[in-house]
Amino acid sequence: MRIGIQTSYAGDFRQTAQEIVDLEQVGLDVAMVAEVYTFDAVSQLGYLAAVTDRVELISAILPIYSRTPALLAMTAAGLDLVSDGRFTLGLGASGPQVVEGWHGVPYDAPLARTREVVEICRSVWRRERLEHSGPKYTIPLPADQGTGLGKPLKLINTPVRDRIPVMLAAIGPKNVELAAEVAEVWEPIFFHPEKAGEVWGDALAAGKARRDPALGELGVVAGVPVAVGEDVGHLLEVVKHGVALYVGGMGAKGKNFYNDLAVRYGFAEEAATIQDLYLSGRKDEAAAAVPDELVRQTSLIGPESWVAERIAAFREAGVTTLTAQPLDDSPAGRRASVETLARLAR
Repeated sequence: MRIGIQTSYAGDFRQTAQEIVDLEQVGLDVAMVAEVYTFDAVSQLGYLAAVTDRVELISAILPIYSRTPALLAMTAAGLDLVSDGRFTLGLGASGPQVVEGWHGVPYDAPLARTREVVEICRSVWRRERLEHSGPKYTIPLPADQGTGLGKPLKLINTPVRDRIPVMLAAIGPKNVELAAEVAEVWEPIFFHPEKAGEVWGDALAAGKARRDPALGELGVVAGVPVAVGEDVGHLLEVVKHGVALYVGGMGAKGKNFYNDLAVRYGFAEEAATIQDLYLSGRKDEAAAAVPDELVRQTSLIGPESWVAERIAAFREAGVTTLTAQPLDDSPAGRRASVETLARLAR
């Protein structure tokens, strides 16, 4: 099992990059850079590629709506080059609040768009002349939609790899099924090892039944809040605020994917309460309503023996990379968390 870390949204990224270099020396395998309504992830991933030697770099995630499929492919090929083949293209649909509120484009057909984006990227990396006709993308652009001067082109440069790994962030059944079918890696959120099979098993099985064997086994990346020690139980309360933000506030009623996941985990009543409280502005009460079990089972918080047992549970459930979210948010704390997890995972 590999150990990764999600870089911070805020702060001076140059300092973050230096810390990644330090963590690389104590066992860090993967560095993931997010992109929401932040600085872009691509420039930061390029910076990391220049200062690191070994860690795998993953965009986590690039929204499929904010760049054309060809640009996503070009970007991935460029990052794979400057990192000497250490890049994984993490893609996701994000959500309507960000896609429409920040990028100003319609949030439509995420499944169809994701499938076509992956197909187009792989065609570009193989240096094929780009011709694609699908429900959402037609390349070259038809004459009746433009000047009529577009023609099939192929990537000028030769990529380091003709198939750069793709990671899809997904939690809905159909999205998870698609990830299991077409991606090298799947990234869920709030991964509960004991309930993952019940919630996602059918979707994973359906996708894998159509999976090209050339893709290999599906990798699974799970983010986990981390605090290892004898007196860290109180930090469960800290994690609850983040869970409440997602379950309660990331979307409207009936349009919150994270709330839906909590319901599928068996916390329907609690999920409704969290959302009602959060959307009415009572955020502390919403956090207090988050069930202890949900936080405990989706985190690595407790004595080293407990954390070791939970790592084994994540591994048994199919997780191949644990992305640490250290609750001691100091450089020394993050280093200690990564070093401990790396030791326990191996």
